[in-house]
Order: sequence, then C-alpha cells, then structure tokens
Amino acid sequence: MSGLVELFCELVRIDSESGEEAAVIDHLKGLFERELGADCVLDGYGNLIARVDALNSQADTPILLGAHADTVKPGKGIEPVVEDGVIRSAGETILGADDKAGIVEIFEAVRTAKRRPPVEIVITRQEETGLLGAKNLDREKIRANMGFVLDGDDLDSIVIGGPTYIALDVEITGRAAHAGMEPEKGISAIRVAAKAIAAMPEGRIDEETTSNVGTIEGGMIRNGVPDKVTLRAECRSLNHDKCVRQAETMKQAFEEAAVEVGAKADVKLTTEFRASQISEDAPAVLAAKEAIAAIGLDAKAQVITGGTDALVLNEKGIAAVVLGYGGREAHATQEHIAVADMEKAVSVVGHLLAAFA
Repeated sequence: MSGLVELFCELVRIDSESGEEAAVIDHLKGLFERELGADCVLDGYGNLIARVDALNSQADTPILLGAHADTVKPGKGIEPVVEDGVIRSAGETILGADDKAGIVEIFEAVRTAKRRPPVEIVITRQEETGLLGAKNLDREKIRANMGFVLDGDDLDSIVIGGPTYIALDVEITGRAAHAGMEPEKGISAIRVAAKAIAAMPEGRIDEETTSNVGTIEGGMIRNGVPDKVTLRAECRSLNHDKCVRQAETMKQAFEEAAVEVGAKADVKLTTEFRASQISEDAPAVLAAKEAIAAIGLDAKAQVITGGTDALVLNEKGIAAVVLGYGGREAHATQEHIAVADMEKAVSVVGHLLAAFA
C-alpha cells in the first residue's frame, strides 16, 4: 500500500464530524511539523495554518492550499477498504474523502515537490455546517493573496464562483387545544406551515436559483392541536438580488399563512455568504488550467450553487478557486475514491507549486 493511501486511511479513521475536528487537526499539526518542517498555528477558531518555506525558489509571496477537516454524518468509526484500486467504507458510514482526500493530496504534493514557493496550508473546521471555519479564519495570520481549495469532485473542474445563500429560521405559533374534545379552539401550527410551503415556489426556481425547506419539527402528542412548529429553510442564487427576492417571497408566504388563521410567524433571514465570481483570466484560474492540462485533462471553469471555503476566502481578499480531489458520491455511504485519481490530484497541485516557484 502506498504512503498516500496509508495516510488517507489513517486520517479517515480519526473521527471528525463537524464540530469535533480537534483530534484530526492535532494529528495534522504534528504531521506537518514533522514531515514538512512547517510552522503551525491555530487561529482563535481552531483552524490550522501551516506555513511551509520555499524550496529551490526565490519566490517570496506564499500561495494558499486549503481543505477542510470535518466530515458529515455518519462519520464515526469509519473503516476504509481498498479493493481494485478504489477506497470505500466498509460499514454504514461515509468514507470521508470529502475532504480528507484533499488534505492528503496537498500534503503529498508539498512533501514531494522538487521546487515550490512559500506555502500556507489552511485546514478549516466546520465547513460542512456553514463554512464556519473559513468565516472565522484569522485573515491577519495569512500572507497569501491567492489560493487553491481542494474540495471539488471532478479533476477537470475549476470552480470560480458561487451563490448568495440565505438561511430562513421560522417559528410558527398557533394555539393548543384538545384534538378530540375541542379542536375548533386550536390553531394548528403544522397546518399553517403546510399551507405556506404549498404556496411558495420551491426547488429549482430558475437556472441560477433554488430554494428548499430542509427540516420541520412540531407537535408533541397525537391528540393535541400543535401550537408550535419550527422550520429551517434556505434559498440560494448566483444572482444576489434574486436570492434576496426569493427569501422575501418565502418569508411572506409564512407570514400570510399565519395571519390568515390568527397565528404568528417569526421568520429570521441570515445571509450566510454572498455571490461572487473571479475572472477566467485571473492568475489563479490560468495557473489551474495549465496544471490540469499537464495531466492530460481539458479544464472547465464553472460557477456552482454550492457553498465553498473559496467563496469566503474571496470575501477576505484571497483570490481562490476550488479544484477537484477526485472523490465520488460525497455525503453518502456509497462514497468512494480511486487511488489513481488521488495521484492525479497530487500531480495537479505539484504542477501549481512548480509554476509559482
């Protein structure tokens, strides 16, 4: 088994569901210090920043290489299995290639580089639960103004932009009553929620806008008219103004459905991140295209409606794109990754390091 595969399997065995990344970050800190001679610090949020010196290069400005340490659920007790050149989970868990494959690929590329500029490896926390690590990243500890985040699926993809994302937290208050003896005295918060959801546009709104109601919780007993319901919903769009309009439409649907029957809807809107896009002619994009071409693939720049650490880094003044780590079926128990694709991702990062050296 290659060192790349061994390290990957070692990392995915360390539990790190979102919010519980301390053990894997501590492991990586020791690894980077020992194997890369890195100067490692944790910022105030617990993100790992590893500074690695240039090698056979006069370059002075570092580039940022990023990935995230957390995984989605079910991500505890992962046992990887390598079979016919593909790594999968042996049990009822995800594999954790998202994004531990990205971490391992960055490490291997930096470790084996014959030439490289100064590098700042940034490993964030809680990416999966709202890009929280990136949002709280201490910008003053970062010198780089250009970055490459390994957190995409396809090796030929360069993600150059993403959406505005607005979270809706909704609480509907009706009136409780006995469902059998005096239901007419109650106001069902569940019914209000159902009417609002049925009335609002949901799913694919247009080619760049989506919305979704993700969770609904309410009621306590079968024979009681429920007086409380909470919902968590979202909308996102590559066009900021469209996203704002969609969020207001959803908010209005809840409020109108509540007022109609004498209930109350408290709707909180939170803009988690804002749409941004960097030019296809930006140095980071051009360098990524050349690196991907060097492994025989035709690079495709694209804008996606998923949130990425790169979106937040761009807001912090670091021109960042997302590159592929080569995994498949992320966030599912069928998640897997081919060893050959991991090796190709290492090569892409290696070409970037040589280019900026």
